[in-house]
Amino acid sequence: MDNLRPVLYLSFVFLLFLVWQTWNVDYGPQPQVAQGTQEVAGADGAANRDDIPDAALSEAGEAPAGEASDGAGAGQRIHVVTDTLDLYIDTRGGDIVQADLPTYPVSLDQPDKPTTILDAQERAYVAQSGLIHDRVSGIDHSNRAPTHHAIYEAPATEFRLKDGQDVLEVPLTWENDEGIRVTKTYTFRRGEFLVDVSHRVENASDTAWTGRQYRQLRHGPTPERDSWFLYTFTGAAYYDGGYRKEELESLAEKVESKELQGGWIALIEHYFLSTWVPESGEKNLLYTREVGTPEAPRYIIGLRSEARTVAPGGSGEFDTRIWIGPKLQEPLSGIAEGLELTVDYGLFTFLSKPLFWMLDLIHSLVGNWGWSIIFLTLLIKLAFYKLSATSYRSMAKMRAVQPKMMALKERFGDDKQRMNQALMELYKKEKINPLGGCLPILVQIPVFIALYWVLLESVELRQAPWILWIQDLSVRDPFFVLPILMGVSMLAQQKLNPAPMDPVQQKIMMALPPVFTVFFAFFPAGLVLYWLVNNLLSIAQQYYITRRLQAEGYDTGKKAAKGD
Repeated sequence: MDNLRPVLYLSFVFLLFLVWQTWNVDYGPQPQVAQGTQEVAGADGAANRDDIPDAALSEAGEAPAGEASDGAGAGQRIHVVTDTLDLYIDTRGGDIVQADLPTYPVSLDQPDKPTTILDAQERAYVAQSGLIHDRVSGIDHSNRAPTHHAIYEAPATEFRLKDGQDVLEVPLTWENDEGIRVTKTYTFRRGEFLVDVSHRVENASDTAWTGRQYRQLRHGPTPERDSWFLYTFTGAAYYDGGYRKEELESLAEKVESKELQGGWIALIEHYFLSTWVPESGEKNLLYTREVGTPEAPRYIIGLRSEARTVAPGGSGEFDTRIWIGPKLQEPLSGIAEGLELTVDYGLFTFLSKPLFWMLDLIHSLVGNWGWSIIFLTLLIKLAFYKLSATSYRSMAKMRAVQPKMMALKERFGDDKQRMNQALMELYKKEKINPLGGCLPILVQIPVFIALYWVLLESVELRQAPWILWIQDLSVRDPFFVLPILMGVSMLAQQKLNPAPMDPVQQKIMMALPPVFTVFFAFFPAGLVLYWLVNNLLSIAQQYYITRRLQAEGYDTGKKAAKGD
């Protein structure tokens, strides 16, 4: 048995993990991003209504629903500016058709260009909400509720959160000929990405009003990835007691309509998301749709509430919330159950969450994410000190007896069976566990992968500086200094480990440092910093253990002489 082969396999684990995740995403045809920004229109030039959820059948009767009369003409854009959001609301439906984040610029090189989340023009990405009237026998309910195709009126074309003002309300009104009046109000608060949205129904007609609120997120085809090396999920997500996510192109096919108690829906990308969050405990119908044309598909995920009746002369209100902003775990966890899971750490979430908590705690003390990564790496290394020591002690002993192993190889040549028997006798004599250097490393792999996702997914590290030339830990080192140092540290580690007896394995092991250096050259600097510091700590620990073993008589020459 070649005891060094497991070490070689474990060296490949992380590299194979990266290759697997990118291959898994790239396997199969990639969606094509449709060009053009106009709504799909029917033969009469009016926008299609297949993007409105079905009206429910009231217990009062079975009359078919007529199409709502939503008004004519295009809407007008209302500009809303707060300290955290810069967005546009279209008076057609009161949709949010563009949302920029002024406190999150696209890059450090473009500090005045905010990150855009919602974007009707380029990605057909819109947050929509409206009301639909239930089907009621004997009553013409068309034009009794404003969908997201209805035309609202606004008192102004621009609303700004002023100095000293903490709350900003943007009211939109709609009214039909029967005296049914709906006021759709957006409420913004200083320092927040969470927006309250309400639909207040005032029924001055002669008949009862029975309707439901719906909210939905619409998106065009999935954009192409910016990087082949780093894959992060872009698509739809929802919560039905468990966190679910689905790619946009398969959303309507794989997600069936279902009743939710609470829950939420979202569209997520690397660092940002938009999510509709119902009132706590509210029952909703989750629905998905694919609309548009094959050349310009649009994907929808939505929630439709239970019915509410407003008597003649009465009023009623539907309330909901929408978050448009970064994936900040602490505030998201307080908004709705499971919402912090949109910061997707994958399989090792149970490890990633406490690691992020610890990283965030360290940052609150040192005030720098780069130093926080270094201190967290040191703490992880201390936590696994005993395991690592076992591994390094085993490898040091293996290195000490390597001359004897080479002698056995020369003696038995190609006789694998006798060679393995002789090796087992040597291990037993020297009290060496051939797997002692591998198993402790294997235990640490899940922790490393969990930390990998923490550093990759956490928006807190986006555009966070460390020192000198590293001004953004979420992008690659602009001068490739950290990747080169990381490759050198890997090479130094190999010098401390026993060399494989197989010449092929020796060549593969020697190729690993340059291969990893090339891979890590495109990785975020924060990840490379972690790997480099971990390597340096490992080298120090391994060197210390080797010196101790030499003091105990495990010097290669001395031990070999004594055993001859």
